[in-house]
Amino acid sequence: MRCLVVVMTLVASTVLVHGQHWTPPRTPWGDPDIQGYWPGVAMLGVPLERPASLGDKATLTDEEFAQLPEKRRLTNANDAFFGESRDHWRDYGKPQRQTSLLVDPPNGRFPQLTAEGAKRTAAIPNEARGPLNGPANVGPQGRCISRGAFGSMMPIGNSSGNQIIQAPGLVVIRNEMIHEARVVYLDGRPHVGAAIDEYMGDSRGRWQGQTLVIETTNFKEGGGVNRAFSRHARMTERFTRIDERTLRYEVTVDDPQTWSKPWTVTFPLEQDPSYYIFEFACHEGNYWSMRSMLGGARLEDK
Repeated sequence: MRCLVVVMTLVASTVLVHGQHWTPPRTPWGDPDIQGYWPGVAMLGVPLERPASLGDKATLTDEEFAQLPEKRRLTNANDAFFGESRDHWRDYGKPQRQTSLLVDPPNGRFPQLTAEGAKRTAAIPNEARGPLNGPANVGPQGRCISRGAFGSMMPIGNSSGNQIIQAPGLVVIRNEMIHEARVVYLDGRPHVGAAIDEYMGDSRGRWQGQTLVIETTNFKEGGGVNRAFSRHARMTERFTRIDERTLRYEVTVDDPQTWSKPWTVTFPLEQDPSYYIFEFACHEGNYWSMRSMLGGARLEDK
């Protein structure tokens, strides 16, 4: 990923960074140590999809970078994916040359939806799109149920913390927004049966050199928060610690019932030992907010 300006080569257990060899730490039981707080705040100025006007330009030139607006961020219609659009809700992160989190296809935009995928996407409840006639018209994120395994790893305008905890045979990934926690087993056990589906899916992991590879299946149809995964979607994540403070995150979604081809998102996460995940005090159902949303819609009806 060019935006990292990092040359990375695996030589035994050594990583080459900026021309110097760096030895990644290991846990007492011998696995690569990727534990810690890895908030996504720094990437908040990078949209999920690239503005169409930038074509295949994955990174900005020095001149283009200098001409970014004051908040040093790109904006487009997909910006709403990251959270509240009002400035007082948001942290805009650090200036970035990366033009989109989505890096494959090369144009940084989602592949074409299949006919089935387009139908499923249109049917996803969306409180911003309406109508707001009842709780069923509000999506799972708005109801504080889940952002899905994909959505939970994406930067968002507030509560964008991630924590990784390791123990022999398993890894736990905590996401601050909607208090998610995935327990990922590394002991080779199979996925749960096809009859079980979940917003966060069912995750199994393995080490591939210095990289933690996580395969997630068994998604609830329509889950993924604004991305209408089918029950047959497969999500492959790769976590690679490339220096003391940087974790490269990559995720590929392969769902032929929804998109014409697989797509990949990748971006760096910066470790912040001072970060702390606070309670995300929004209970499942989001009762008080639900009353406000539905009550406001009734006032608009009048």
